[in-house]
Amino acid sequence: MTPAPLPYFLGCPSWAENAWRDYLYPADARSGEYLGLYSQVFNAVEGNTTFYARPAPATVERWAQLMPPGFRFTAKFPGDVSHAGDLREQLESAHDFTRLMAPLGARVSPYWLQLPAMFGPARLGELAYFLDEIGVPVAVEVRNDAFFARGEEERLLNRLLHERGVERICLDPRALFSCTSREPAVLHAQSKKPKVPPRPAAFSQHPQVRFIGHPELAANEPFLTPWVDKVAAWIEEGRSPYVFLHTSDNRLAAALAQRFHQRLMARLPGLAPLLELPRAPEVEQLGLL
Repeated sequence: MTPAPLPYFLGCPSWAENAWRDYLYPADARSGEYLGLYSQVFNAVEGNTTFYARPAPATVERWAQLMPPGFRFTAKFPGDVSHAGDLREQLESAHDFTRLMAPLGARVSPYWLQLPAMFGPARLGELAYFLDEIGVPVAVEVRNDAFFARGEEERLLNRLLHERGVERICLDPRALFSCTSREPAVLHAQSKKPKVPPRPAAFSQHPQVRFIGHPELAANEPFLTPWVDKVAAWIEEGRSPYVFLHTSDNRLAAALAQRFHQRLMARLPGLAPLLELPRAPEVEQLGLL
């Protein structure tokens, strides 16, 4: 089974979450089945794992066999490309990575380039050169404070990206940082994510959104509402945005994505529902006589 065609791409940061057997995957699903099951419900996934380690060629081939043709995998350039100094000197390594991912074809689109907080305005020349030479669709996430100050540095970044039709990935961590829980998963997520204001941008047909949610689903509602309206407006303009939803430990990330889509269905009548995977019926527990 494949999900009904959607006018946008929706997903989570990964498909390999054992906790999703509680509500999304069949309770007896094995880890090797997760990607096939996930791609029946969602039509995109973040490629976060590739930032930390390149997959083996056999793994990429297996993904290519399981991902439907219209699926999208936003493979993140490895950290030794984006975080290892001058981007111009990392081009060959970046090309090696795109060759590794080539079996996925158009399903890897766009590649994501997540730049560190130390990557500031003085290095925009490196970014321009990298984007001009890499030869594949790319979206860029920045974390340097100067690119969120609404000054000339931010305008220069936006102009550089807009001229090349390269999306600026919009990270929205406000729901996460609204959480006052002292749970280790929440504290860890808050320590890893930059506390930056959202910058919705549409420099091409495919705006890119990463929503980092509160661990309590209902607490996300006031933060989701503006995104439901924004994504609906982009779709009405004829764009196909990408929307990825996280929670602190991602146990409820898929549930948050389902909730977002339900909200969007109410905003866009006629939008197809997500597929529900078959689940084993609950077995009534009989007490001892």
